[in-house]
Amino acid sequence: MNVTLGEMANQTEKAYRKVVNSWAMYDWANSAFVTTIMATVLPVYYSNVAGADLPGNQATVYWGYTTSIALLIAALLAPILGAIADFSGVKKRFLAFFAAIGILSSALLYLVTTGDWFRASLFFIFGNFGFAAADMFYNSLLPHVARPGDIDQVSTRGYAFGYLGGGLLLAVNLAMIQFMADKGLAARLSFVSVAIWWAVFSIPLLRNVPEPPASGQGQRLNPVVAGFQRLNRTFREIRHYKQLFLFLVAFWAYNDGIGTIIKMATIYGAEIGIGDTALIGALLMTQFVGIPFAFAFGWLAKRIGPKPSIYLGLTIYTLISIGGYFMSVAWHFWVLAFMVGTVQGGSQALSRSLFGAMSPKAKMAEFFGFYEMSSRTAGIVGPFLFAVIGQMTGSSRLSIVALVVFFIVGGFLLSRVDEQEGIRIASAEDAAAGYGSVPILG
Repeated sequence: MNVTLGEMANQTEKAYRKVVNSWAMYDWANSAFVTTIMATVLPVYYSNVAGADLPGNQATVYWGYTTSIALLIAALLAPILGAIADFSGVKKRFLAFFAAIGILSSALLYLVTTGDWFRASLFFIFGNFGFAAADMFYNSLLPHVARPGDIDQVSTRGYAFGYLGGGLLLAVNLAMIQFMADKGLAARLSFVSVAIWWAVFSIPLLRNVPEPPASGQGQRLNPVVAGFQRLNRTFREIRHYKQLFLFLVAFWAYNDGIGTIIKMATIYGAEIGIGDTALIGALLMTQFVGIPFAFAFGWLAKRIGPKPSIYLGLTIYTLISIGGYFMSVAWHFWVLAFMVGTVQGGSQALSRSLFGAMSPKAKMAEFFGFYEMSSRTAGIVGPFLFAVIGQMTGSSRLSIVALVVFFIVGGFLLSRVDEQEGIRIASAEDAAAGYGSVPILG
């Protein structure tokens, strides 16, 4: 049977959309960990149940240290794992392995009861490590999946899927907590629901997104040895990627503030006396507000560019941090949560796509290892600073307003990045390595 060029183009377009949507579904899957465990139910449960026997604001302080330790582990291992994956062509296999660690750790949180703050911290550290490591490999697939002209829109689609998926499960969990007589059991069941959700909705990516080719094909080297060699070479060659490196430093600065707000907002609200239902309900609203605004940032990036769009997000985050200092009643938290929803997904999605556009494809997982290291190292400093200031002052109000410095410094450094030069260097290296401009469809 004859197939017209139009039909072939249509089939190719369908295959492209299938791969893109399957990739984005992983954001739907793992965002359940972010919404229920990282940002809402577990911080409140940690404060009110696991850390119930701790005095004063000690639960908030311990939660800050817990998140810092979890992120430090991920930051130290991310670059070498990325280098090994690039050399061996095992991005998807590594993603599945580390996601399994996160999924199992999420389920184990069911065992945490009154006073078990240390056990809660331990399971969260392993869960967050699994989440962060798997997320690095997920991010590194983006430039292989998306067409060059679509990378901003595909990245924001992933965040929009994440908002919707994470928001839907959070709504179910909020309903359980609201209507079940045993609130503690409801919270523990919500942790199990995250594990199931994450596992099930990871399947489309694992089935439909092709594994990019290994950069070490034909080389007889142990992948671990090769990974360390590549990492060492990348450190030596970092000056060749001056714009990429400068962007990493800028991202480190402003993402520190973003990540700290995500991780500490709920437990901070609990500390100043805002009720559990209001805290979780406001963050549920954030998820659904974030869906249209994530797409809106993709639209905005096409018209004014990704950097100006990120500047807008950082300006709003600065206002959020200042507003957090004065927060005292539930409706204040709702307003600030709405503001977070307008910028959170868009600013992070455009950061991811801008970094991907400036990275050579042959080193994508390796470079996203540095991106992840920058992200997670940033996440160490912010919660740690939040915890230290809170411990010194006995209150977290100065902790939240101190985050302003990260947005100011990050925005200034971002203004020094010449993204066009960074993209030109990456494109030249891709051409020399034989990478085309068409995404891998299998």
